[in-house]
Amino acid sequence: MKYFLSLAHLAYMSSITETFTEAFSPTGLALSSSFTWSSCNIHPAARNGRSSSSSSSIQKFVVPPLGLSAATEELAPGINSINEWNTEMKEKLDALREHPYFRLYSVDMLGSCEYMPQELFECYSQTCEIFPVDEEEVPEDIKSLDMDEHEFELDGWARWDMPSEDYYDISQFPEDFTAYDGAEVWRFIHDRIAFHDDTITDEYDDDNWKADFNKAVSGLHSCVSAHVVMGIQKKLDNGEELEEDCQWTDPRVEFDRRLGQGGENPRAIENLYFGYMLLLSAAKAARGRLLEDCEQGKFEDGAAEALKGVLSCPLIEDEHIGVASKKLHDHALKDEKSTQTLWEARLRTRDLFRIVNCVQCSKCRLHGKIGIMGLSTAFQVLLGRSGEGGDITRIHRVEMACLMITLSKFSTAISYCNEMMKKS
Repeated sequence: MKYFLSLAHLAYMSSITETFTEAFSPTGLALSSSFTWSSCNIHPAARNGRSSSSSSSIQKFVVPPLGLSAATEELAPGINSINEWNTEMKEKLDALREHPYFRLYSVDMLGSCEYMPQELFECYSQTCEIFPVDEEEVPEDIKSLDMDEHEFELDGWARWDMPSEDYYDISQFPEDFTAYDGAEVWRFIHDRIAFHDDTITDEYDDDNWKADFNKAVSGLHSCVSAHVVMGIQKKLDNGEELEEDCQWTDPRVEFDRRLGQGGENPRAIENLYFGYMLLLSAAKAARGRLLEDCEQGKFEDGAAEALKGVLSCPLIEDEHIGVASKKLHDHALKDEKSTQTLWEARLRTRDLFRIVNCVQCSKCRLHGKIGIMGLSTAFQVLLGRSGEGGDITRIHRVEMACLMITLSKFSTAISYCNEMMKKS
């Protein structure tokens, strides 16, 4: 495959040496001393017929081996901001995960797969298993709130499972490597649920909100992949033995295959950043509602302070983060047809949530539903029904918790990806 650089990139490259030791960001996403421009394959963008961004933004941004496409050079300042502030944000989000409001979810673990014929091939590894917490460990106000807020909206965004007495604690069952192969489900998502029609010339970078949707879903896939590779590394570091028939045993190989520039999706990490920016913008849009809930005592002791810490992080306020949500907004309101077809986004989020019932690993199903609901909530907040944004007062406890935990998932994934790229 051939790759092309914009003229602005070429002009910039002529003013710098071929080999870099310069850091990508203040947090030190350092380029390897052996890194050269010949190894930095910029994904093709010429087919989109777009020019590069201004030279001033390029002077600020040293292109890392991320596969950043020329069509989305405008993401570069936001990527820099994320790399500057993500360590602080991750610490605050880690603290948020400790509180019941954000770690307890009632999930249907028995839902049947409705999208593809399957052989019953459950993950029998202990790492796949999860168990509900004792009923008395779930605060009554959370159970009552979830029951009161659950509703059926015919043309709504993703619908959470009907609440029951079974609640699962993500602090007891965090993201992990289970050796479960979810490739079939992901193929269905990308081939059948993502948008592929004659209005899109580039599935991730086009003047169309459907491409933005695809890019965010791809970003969620990248997030999951990062947690998978991180889980492999963690098991090896702890001296744990992997399953005898496990085909994924080398973190570096898996990182390069799943997330690397020469891997299955050259724009995997770029899309990860894009999804993170959307989630950050949704959290910012929801901040007023969340702070009001804090003042009204709707969070348990400690949770309000942890949430305020997240919402006060400079990354939330950074102007460059809003580029992704502005693209989505502008594309949704580009013309009457774009706005009138937004119902397709709501339909897709419902399908995304339900396809997770085809995942035959309980821990994967739990975290998959949280991640998809978090992304759906971001779309709900940023787009609403008209493209102008949703009614933040209608966001439910589960939706808000999923939004913040999915933000945490992306933050952790980006932190790990940066570590892996330093080592390459």
